[in-house]
Amino acid sequence: MNIRKRCLCLLLALLLLPAAAGLAAEETSPEIRVRLSRLHLDTRADMVLHGPYLLSWEGGEMLLPDKSEVSVQVKGEKIYLYVSGLTLLPGNSVTFRPLQPNQLEADGAESGLSFNLVDGLYPGELRLSMSEGALQPVLTLPLETYLLGVVPYEMSDSFPEEALKAQAVCARTYAMSRMKPKSAWDVTDTTNDQVFKGILASNTHSAAAVQATGGLVLTEKGRLITAWYSASNGGQTELPSHVWSGDAPACYAMVDDPYDLENPQSMVRSATMSRSGEDLYPAFLALIREAVWQEPEMGGFLHQEDAFLVTGLEAMELVSPRYKAPSRLMEQLKITVSVSARKILKESSSPTSSDFDDDELYLFSTPDPTPATQKTPTPTPEATPRISDFMPAGTFTVTLNLFPDVMNALGLSIAGAGNEILRLAEDDDSFTLTSGRYGHGVGLSQRGAEWMASEYGKTFEEILDFYYPGAKLQQQASALPPLPTPDPLMAEGPGPLPTATPRPTLMPVDVSALPPGARIASVEGIADDSSLNLRAAPSAGSEILMRLYKHQLLIVLGDAGIPGWVQVRTDAAEGYVMESFLEYMP
Repeated sequence: MNIRKRCLCLLLALLLLPAAAGLAAEETSPEIRVRLSRLHLDTRADMVLHGPYLLSWEGGEMLLPDKSEVSVQVKGEKIYLYVSGLTLLPGNSVTFRPLQPNQLEADGAESGLSFNLVDGLYPGELRLSMSEGALQPVLTLPLETYLLGVVPYEMSDSFPEEALKAQAVCARTYAMSRMKPKSAWDVTDTTNDQVFKGILASNTHSAAAVQATGGLVLTEKGRLITAWYSASNGGQTELPSHVWSGDAPACYAMVDDPYDLENPQSMVRSATMSRSGEDLYPAFLALIREAVWQEPEMGGFLHQEDAFLVTGLEAMELVSPRYKAPSRLMEQLKITVSVSARKILKESSSPTSSDFDDDELYLFSTPDPTPATQKTPTPTPEATPRISDFMPAGTFTVTLNLFPDVMNALGLSIAGAGNEILRLAEDDDSFTLTSGRYGHGVGLSQRGAEWMASEYGKTFEEILDFYYPGAKLQQQASALPPLPTPDPLMAEGPGPLPTATPRPTLMPVDVSALPPGARIASVEGIADDSSLNLRAAPSAGSEILMRLYKHQLLIVLGDAGIPGWVQVRTDAAEGYVMESFLEYMP
């Protein structure tokens, strides 16, 4: 069907609608405005319309039918819109409004927008406006629809049903608590609020959880709470007042969470140290060395890296809780170590064997009878310090700061937030430190909820009661809001889309001459629309040098000296990444 005939069909369908078709439902559910940050639509948005849309801007409108392809670009502080072979200048903003499904012929497909190289359908009204020289995309859609694009990404769609229901209630409550009518948007689509990645029909379990809990929110004394949640709390829930300013609401408590701790999928990092003091991580050894050198007994020993040995780890203890009991968030590690070191030997006019090691003993002979006047003078060599071999220096108890020193030295940092909970285990041969907590730890733990549902058969009400003690479930309205009715005379035909801009170009890598011991790997352990941080140091809290995209080739130079980290480079950059996100080439 050509463009002219297609437009004619659209117009006829509009004219034949019953008079009641455009009436809005009396009941409406909340709508939420989502700032689309994670799509990086700063200067360009390439999209396909699924279902008919009304394109509107100041002084103009255009009706775009199903499957229209549109490109919006920023050039010289202006918005340019390309559609149907036309170039439009809509001013500082342009809005895409979906039409009511019963106004035009429908093929049964879901309506919404899809973006170049991004999975998921984005239903609702999209407004693109200029802000500080870049596009500011804000999607407005019904709250219940929004949750369909949140729940399967904040949790996995494969999570147990009751855990997904608990997540749906939390996500709905959080979203409603963040609605700000006087702001340009309510929430972002990132972890700064809640991850929103559009809607996939395959996420059936999450959709069922949203529907089963439709309109349910958490309240305290009749008011919405901010239902904070995180991936894993490390075995203890945190108080909001320890993370954000203000008093902790009564529906939050600091309690041990055995479910999070038991779940093998909760993210943890571990480091094991031998009691013998052998093979300590170099960065951890450096921390011990710097602390021991401050002890008065070390004054006579050389303060050089190659003149210091840890000969035994005698004891370890986690101390200094950041908050009052029962907080398990410790800030320091007390460690008792046995040390050997080298020292400068004192000069002696009559050296004896006690001053030297066996291989340094002087040999003494009888006096030379030759008169002194007949001897040839021998030049006196410059005095050089005489260094002892390693000798026991003592046993010392020193205290090291966990954040960031020990965490970085042992590779225990999980997200660089400096709030991990550590646990210490020991046996006859070693000490093991294990860190846990991925996120702020306030409210629901997603891994804890998963374990409660799968292993203990807890209902979503029981899960919520554990993480939000004192909060009440309350029903909110959930009817769909009205959608706009366009002027049918404004229908215009769509056209082909200009070639879409691909993902950022991958950096080149010269693999023709690898350094000794180097290997080739590619970034694979991330989502297609995500990125991997290349950091300046082997730590989740260090500076981000740049972002690496999926399939980026890397030269792996070797182990970084920190568990789980490797040093990598391309032709354009060099830094450190977590090895678990890489796949090595054969």
